[in-house]
Amino acid sequence: MSATAVLAVAGCAPSSSEGGDGGDAAGGGEESSGGTAAVGIIYSETGPLAAYGEQYRQGLEAGIDYATDGTGEVDGTTIELEYRDDAGNPDTAVAAAKDLIGQDYRILGGTVVSGIATAMAEQAAQNEVLYISGPAATDAITGVNEFTFRSGRQSFQDVATAGAMLDDESGKVVVLAQDNAFGQGNLAAVEAVLGAEGADVASVLVPEDATEFTGFARQVVDEDPDLIFVAWAGATAGNMWQSLSQQDVFDAAPVVTGLADSATFAAYGDAGEQISFLSHYFPSATDNEVNQALVDHVTEAGGTPDLFTVDGFVAGQMIVHAVAEGDDDVQAMVDALEGWEFEGPKGTTTIREGDHALVQDMFTARLVQDGDAWVPEVIDTVPADEVAPPEASGE
Repeated sequence: MSATAVLAVAGCAPSSSEGGDGGDAAGGGEESSGGTAAVGIIYSETGPLAAYGEQYRQGLEAGIDYATDGTGEVDGTTIELEYRDDAGNPDTAVAAAKDLIGQDYRILGGTVVSGIATAMAEQAAQNEVLYISGPAATDAITGVNEFTFRSGRQSFQDVATAGAMLDDESGKVVVLAQDNAFGQGNLAAVEAVLGAEGADVASVLVPEDATEFTGFARQVVDEDPDLIFVAWAGATAGNMWQSLSQQDVFDAAPVVTGLADSATFAAYGDAGEQISFLSHYFPSATDNEVNQALVDHVTEAGGTPDLFTVDGFVAGQMIVHAVAEGDDDVQAMVDALEGWEFEGPKGTTTIREGDHALVQDMFTARLVQDGDAWVPEVIDTVPADEVAPPEASGE
């Protein structure tokens, strides 16, 4: 399935005075004779993580709108997005990438799925095209090659944020995660971060297609943990948390996990008050002009800002900057993004030159009850440099 969107709608745009970083990006390139900059976006329109894909898409269009002051253009060149559905399947994504590359697309973006991101990064290197990954959290794509960037956080930053909440990182940490690239990446990050501090790290990995979690919850308790780190994504989260409550996992040890999208808040139930949350983003976590532009644009377009909307927005900023500075040359676009520091919805954000890690603030949070609803509340902002991953060596 594909759809083309030409972003040239000024109706939802901020004024030039509100454009901030967007005005600098849009005006920074050489004079252009017009035409289009074709960008292929491969994301989960359908599949198990389609809700995350929709958040990313809404944010992407908001970010391009913001960074171009509502014109959808860079020096007269229109940014044209061609959407392709990866359906959560790496083979589908790679086929779409090859098709777009065969049509001379030089910029690809997207995916919320870590396994797809690694496959897309390989295609980027083989074909020398720019690839800007979306919310996929695997650490494996940081430093994987010179053509691959990311617009979201990575697992190391999640775990480092969890570590910032712990007074004593010794003892036994049990990781409960899905047995896929995302879960395995989180386990590796816990071993790299907390294990390096002296923790004994064990794991309970759950098949991605599992729907019954009682046995896995008992395994966690039987490990006799001092801390439980949960890494989970997708529609089975509610059942998983219910099983943890039923099996008294919260009585066994403190539980730390990433704060997921707003659709999951009620699924935690009473357990929500017992969980310590690390957070990548939620709309009220930060208060700045760029974040307000994100919230306003997505809301006015009929969407709801959420966990991965920010990753799409940042991808939009990165695409505009690459087009503005790259003059349709992939190496020039890569050079323009490397080391770029800009104001994103989460504040000052830096693309580290050596390995393309996206260095950014993270948050600790709690869920509080507001009437019949649960809403997130910031406990603390963890500075970007305190959760930055160690520099990876690129190819």
